[in-house]
Amino acid sequence: MTSPAPLPAWVAFGGNLGDVRATVAAALAALDAHPGIRVLGRSRFYRTPAWGVTDQPDFINGVVALDTTLSPRELLDVLLATELAFGRDRGDDAPRWGPRTLDLDLLAYADRVLDEPGLCLPHPRLHERAFVLVPLAEIAPALTVPGRGPVAGLLAAVDAAGIEAIP
Repeated sequence: MTSPAPLPAWVAFGGNLGDVRATVAAALAALDAHPGIRVLGRSRFYRTPAWGVTDQPDFINGVVALDTTLSPRELLDVLLATELAFGRDRGDDAPRWGPRTLDLDLLAYADRVLDEPGLCLPHPRLHERAFVLVPLAEIAPALTVPGRGPVAGLLAAVDAAGIEAIP
C-alpha cells in the first residue's frame, strides 16, 4: 500500500517564557523527525507585543511551512503533544492568551476548510492577527487562505505596528 501524497500545512509558533528560540528550534526538530511530517521552511523570528492579555512579556512568533501525510486531526494531535512535551500548560486553570513556553497553531492545511470540535481550518482568527500574517507572508506570500483571500491582502488589512523581525 502506498502512503498518501504529502500536503502543505502552515503552523504558527510562539512563546514568551524561557529561551523561546531554543524551544522553537527543538520543537521544530521534533516535528521534522516525526513520521509523516517534513519541515520545509521557517520564517524569521518576530518580537510581538502580547495580545489578549497584555500584562506579560512580549512574544517571539513565527510561522513554519510543512509537508505532511498526516490528516489535519492527526497533525493537530502531534502539535498539541509537542507543546505539552515542551512545557505548555493547556489545563483548565491556564489563562487564555497567557504566558507560555510554546504555542503551535495549525493555520491552514492545503486548501481544506473544516469546522469540527477542536479543529477549524483555516484557523478562525488567522486573518485578524498581524503576529501570524507578517511571518506567514514572509514564507508563503502567494498563499490564498480559503474563504479569506490572499495573505498579502489580509496583512494589508491589519495593524502590524510593533512587530519587528529579530536577528
